[in-house]
Amino acid sequence: MHSSEPPPFNDTAASGGSAVAYRARDFDFHRDTFAFANETRWSYAVDAVTGRQVATTRPCEPEYSLRCFVVVRAARQFWLHARFEPARPAPDEATCRGLIRAVVGRSAQTASGSGAKVVIPGYASLREFSVAREALLKAGCGGVWRSYFQRGNWRMVLPFPRALQASEAACLAAALRGGALPIVHVLRFPQLTINHTLLLLGALETPGAIEFRAYDPNLPEREVPLTFERATRTFTLPSLPYFAGGRVDVYEIYRGWIY
Repeated sequence: MHSSEPPPFNDTAASGGSAVAYRARDFDFHRDTFAFANETRWSYAVDAVTGRQVATTRPCEPEYSLRCFVVVRAARQFWLHARFEPARPAPDEATCRGLIRAVVGRSAQTASGSGAKVVIPGYASLREFSVAREALLKAGCGGVWRSYFQRGNWRMVLPFPRALQASEAACLAAALRGGALPIVHVLRFPQLTINHTLLLLGALETPGAIEFRAYDPNLPEREVPLTFERATRTFTLPSLPYFAGGRVDVYEIYRGWIY
């Protein structure tokens, strides 16, 4: 039903003049993302006759869902504000709770200085921390309301002309080249066959396209490609467990007071 996992993103493959690859500064997918997933409340399939996405309610409500905005925002906050020191003893539950609160209480845009980062002892990375302290992180990173009331949600009701999507792709690529880690809202409105958030961590630019690579909070085991086709000035996602694949509209969020 779904496409196979895309090939690994190779940021050294483009040594010639026809393609350029780059990644956000010092961000490692297997180190700087959460081990747990934002679960979907529905099961998805693609109708073999119509090709349309079909959703059915899961028999049991998932424990952790509707938090894609929460998860990617928190991942960026840990990247901006936390430093892991595995050689030191791991703290107790109450201390961990306080450390999580300290990280997610800081800006989602501006990094702390090296001497002002929140030190998390006993763990080598966010991924390792989230394996050991999954329940604390799920409770501490934010509730569902942060997804519903994200300040940029109003933008989704406005048109997405192709020229603006081309400009958006160029801005996202420039942000990644500058070492930033953009968060994007990915949607189809008013259908809402997809209404999701991704954390962009790298890109491969060719004359015909920009293939962004992303951390998808629904799929913590691998990177997901988000492709911008220059000829059609269109973003597309492949078939995923929660999306049949195809065109999506994209805009960056958590970048200023408007979005």
